[in-house]
Parts: sequence; C-alpha cells; structure tokens
Amino acid sequence: VVALGMTILMIVSTVTELSLAEALIRHEAPTDSHFSAAWTLNALRGLVLALFFAAAAKPAALLFDEPRLTGVMLALGLSVFLSGLTNPRRIMYQRDLIFWQEFVLAVSQKLAGFIAAVAIAVIYHSYWALVIGTLVAQATNVAVSYLVLPFRPRITFRHMREFFSFSAWLSAGQIVNTLNWRFDYLLVGKMLGNTALGYYSVGSNLAMMPTREATMPLTQTIYPGFASIQNDPARLAAAYQRAQALLTAVALPAGIGVAVIADPLVRLALGEKWAPVIFIIQALASVFALQTLGSLVQPLGMAKGETRMLFVRDTQMLLVRVPIMIAGLLLAGLPGVVVGRVFTGLCSAVVNMVLVRRLIDLPVLKQLQANLRALVSVAAMAAGVAFAAGQLPHTADRPMLALHLATLVALGGFLYCAATFLLWEAMGRPQGPEREVQTILGKLLAKLRPARRQA
Repeated sequence: VVALGMTILMIVSTVTELSLAEALIRHEAPTDSHFSAAWTLNALRGLVLALFFAAAAKPAALLFDEPRLTGVMLALGLSVFLSGLTNPRRIMYQRDLIFWQEFVLAVSQKLAGFIAAVAIAVIYHSYWALVIGTLVAQATNVAVSYLVLPFRPRITFRHMREFFSFSAWLSAGQIVNTLNWRFDYLLVGKMLGNTALGYYSVGSNLAMMPTREATMPLTQTIYPGFASIQNDPARLAAAYQRAQALLTAVALPAGIGVAVIADPLVRLALGEKWAPVIFIIQALASVFALQTLGSLVQPLGMAKGETRMLFVRDTQMLLVRVPIMIAGLLLAGLPGVVVGRVFTGLCSAVVNMVLVRRLIDLPVLKQLQANLRALVSVAAMAAGVAFAAGQLPHTADRPMLALHLATLVALGGFLYCAATFLLWEAMGRPQGPEREVQTILGKLLAKLRPARRQA
C-alpha cells in the first residue's frame, strides 16, 4: 500500500520538479532575491501538489481497489507540502563544496525518520510506520535546514524567466524520466497485485541502496565541480575521467557485492517469506552498479547547458523501455519485468557513454579503459564470493546466517582490494582511483603522527 502511494508521489513530484537547485548552482552570483523567488516557487508547488493529493486520494483508491490508499495519499500530500518549505540557501554549501552541513541535514533527517518508523512499527505493527517515518523525516529536514543556515524568505515572483530559461528542458526531461523509471511500479501494482508490487518495491529499493549510498557523497560534489570549469574543455574532460573512475571503483563492488550476497542477506534481515526478492536484488543491484559507467553524463550535460540533449535521451529511452517492460510482464510476469529492466538499464549505460563522447570528445573505449581495473577486480570478487557461498551449508539459523554473511563480506572486500592493487602494480601504478586512495591515506597518516607524538 505504501509502495503504491510512494510511487504516485514520486511520479507527481518529479514530473512537477522545477530544477531550481541546479539553476542556483549554475548561477554566477545568486542573491537573497533569487533564494526568495526559489522558495516561493517551491512552496507554491508543494501547496498545489498537497491539494492535488487530497483530491486524488479517493479516485486512486477506487482505481487500484485499495481503500487504505486514501489515508496514505493524504499523509503523503502533507509530506510533499513540507518539502516545498525547505531552506533554498542550503544549496550554497553544495555549490561551494562545503558538506558538513549537508551531513548534518542528511543524518538528522534519516535518523529522525528511522526512529519514528521503528517506534510505530514496534508499538502498532502497522504499515503507517513507513508513512509516519516519511513525515517526521521531512519535517526534520525543513527545521534543520533553517537551523544550519538561517534565512527568512519572502514571497516574490522575480527571476521567473531567468530560472525557467535554464530548467525548462531539464524539467521536461525529468517528466519523461520519471514516467520512464516509475511506470513499471504502477504496471506491476495494477496487473500483478499488491503482493507482487511489495516484492518488486522492496527488492528494487534494496538493490539501489548500496550503489546510491556508497556514491552519494561523491556525486553531490560533481555537478558544482563541473559547472565551475564548464568553459575549460581540457580540464572538464580530465575532471570527468577522474570522477568517473573513482565513482565506478566505489559503486561496482558495492552493487555487485550486494548481488552476490543477496541470499543470506535477505534471509537474515527480512526472513524466509521475502525469499522472492533475492532474484530481484541480484539482477537489479548488478545493473545499477554497471550503470555508473556512464551515469555522470547528467551533471556533465547540465554543466555544459545541454539540457535539451538530456531530454531527447530520456524520451528515446522511454519509447524503448515501455514496450519492453510490458512485453516482459505479459510473457513472464514479475521475472519478465525484472529482466526487461536489466536489459534497458544496460542499454541506458551504453547510450550515456555515447553522449559523453559527444559532450567532451572522449571515446567510449577510453571510458571503459579508465574503469578496466575496477571491472576485472569486481569480476574476481564476484567469482570468489559466489564460489565460497556455494560451499557454505544452507541454514535457517540466524546466528549462523550472520556468520556466513560476515565471512562473505570480508572475503569480497579482500578479493576486490587485492585484485585492484595487483593490477595497479602490474600496470605501473597509473593515475586513477588507487592514487586517490593513496593520497588520502597519506594525508590521514600525516595527521595522525603529530597526535601520536603528543600522546
């Protein structure tokens, strides 16, 4: 029920997204007037969407034959209204590559939502735990955003043309992209029922989580960094290669790693009744990891002002993806949808790498060569962990499952790091993520030595 409501919320909110944060980052010198205008537009959008959810709650419940959806949609409407009140000045920290405030916001928001959700779940054993957790997280985000960076917004409609001249194609692309990546949730819910949608939603979220959480700190810096050197093609191409290689080196072991340990992970964390999501996690976590090979085309295209090109890409992918997903569902049910999503995800990665070539004249082969060590190392990791998992006895005992899981995680980390280091040494220690890690560790050790001497 909550997955269905959240899917509708995601579609409606993303379709109406104004991309004001991106416009403020790209602006050379935004003023308080710009921030007040952005706040006004976001607050107005949140109010309109809240009213829309209130009006659509009952019809949606009738459409999906789920009476409980009415209350969920009313609550989620309140959530989207709260999101429109967030302090727009917080984007300046991201623009200036200052992230401790973002860290405070992210941790406080997730921690408050987690505590509220768990408390409701333990006390009432109700799906409303997920809804209340979302509301508490959103309210915390709004409150902390003004505590971290005080700002008193005022209602103004100035700078409208300035904002929309940048964000028009970007917003159009988001509409298409949301339909592209969210219509399958509605399709599964309508055609296969709530149980299948529950499996699909949980499996997709768990598959996406390792790649997203492992790479989010890096991706937050990428668009502002690209935007600051947009007029220097050589520096932009070098920065793209450096960022892409580091992103892939982190995302591949995170995503592929979760795929190969999905069986004990699901049985330990969720229980045997969630066994059907194992295949979903295995398939989607792998493709999410591989998609990072070209995922930075989005901030690269925005930094260069090529938002129309991104819109064309999203439209083309929608026209390809919709019939494939429908055919997969009709031919094989939920597994067919998953296979269709894997195929279109791999196609999307190839398309993104081709667009990178157009934007910065970087051939696809060179893009793959920059990630060669990560690809080979993660293949060795996956093979080793899969072999080890096959040797472990099947068990339903939770302590033993925890031991199996810890063993596989440790083995995977060792294999990936060892293979990467050996390849790096064999290739003569070229520039790449390994050099970045070496530099970071060197700085940390340099800071620790004076502390040890003082102690």
